[in-house]
Amino acid sequence: MGGLLTELGKRLAERWMSLLVLPGALFLAAAFAARTLGHAHAVDLDLLVAEAQAWRPAPGAGAGARLAVLLLVVALLAAAVGLVAQTLGSLVERLWFAADWGSWPRPLRTLARWQVARRRQRRAGAVAAYERERRRSGGLLASGTPGGGTDLGPARLAVARVSPEEPHRPTWSGDRMHAVTLRLARDLDLDLATVWPALWLLLPDAPRQQIETAREALDRATTLVAWAVLYAVLAVWWWPALPLAVATYATARLRIRSGVDAYAALIEASVHVYVAELAERLHVPAQGVVGRRTGWEVTCLLQGKRHLIALTAHEPQ
Repeated sequence: MGGLLTELGKRLAERWMSLLVLPGALFLAAAFAARTLGHAHAVDLDLLVAEAQAWRPAPGAGAGARLAVLLLVVALLAAAVGLVAQTLGSLVERLWFAADWGSWPRPLRTLARWQVARRRQRRAGAVAAYERERRRSGGLLASGTPGGGTDLGPARLAVARVSPEEPHRPTWSGDRMHAVTLRLARDLDLDLATVWPALWLLLPDAPRQQIETAREALDRATTLVAWAVLYAVLAVWWWPALPLAVATYATARLRIRSGVDAYAALIEASVHVYVAELAERLHVPAQGVVGRRTGWEVTCLLQGKRHLIALTAHEPQ
């Protein structure tokens, strides 16, 4: 038991250092440079070193203790800044996925509605281009033209770049997550928000760990956007913080896109692979491939609406 607690404490300390203290310490260093140098001496390293040395405890009795206290204060401040960044990261995630954009304040809601309409127009154009390529490819194949059959991959990718399904969110990431809900509702008549907690209890360790890892990577990416915002604030006093903020934001944006795609794919795959087992645990009959009837009955049971199953027992699937 003692070994387990020791290992747990070690892992918590490692996470505390990597997620809070180290990024916070880097930000504090940038803030110190901003305070010391400003715009006028933005790249004056000699001035920065001289100011840093002024903070070093004077030699003599108790110098080691004073240095230890200084390092402890810096670590605590760094952790506090890290907590602020993580809190901002949660807000960034809410804005980035925009699942509740309909309840946003009016100016933001209007902007989000305009963005959704714009993305729908873009996707409609991409779908029309894909259909033209598909018809052209079919015509070439039917006529026996050598080399007929155009590669539809680029046109299909152009549609997916806008949104995998009809846009309902102002961002690609929001629509990528929402696409999982839409497809499961369309193909299996299954409500993901209802079914997922029960399905999570059935997942083996391997898929659970993969989903948790993907989720943690996504959390880190949204927190990275928060760090970009904080560095952008420093740019008001020290211009070198601006390119640092831009680079941080660009990296975060790429990571969020890839992280959302991986996370959504894992959730959708987990439902398809394990929903039959969930149906069996709930004593829902499923013959062969799980279909809409099974998905609907599983959803009804988990929503506490068992009576609806009996009312529609003889309806065609």
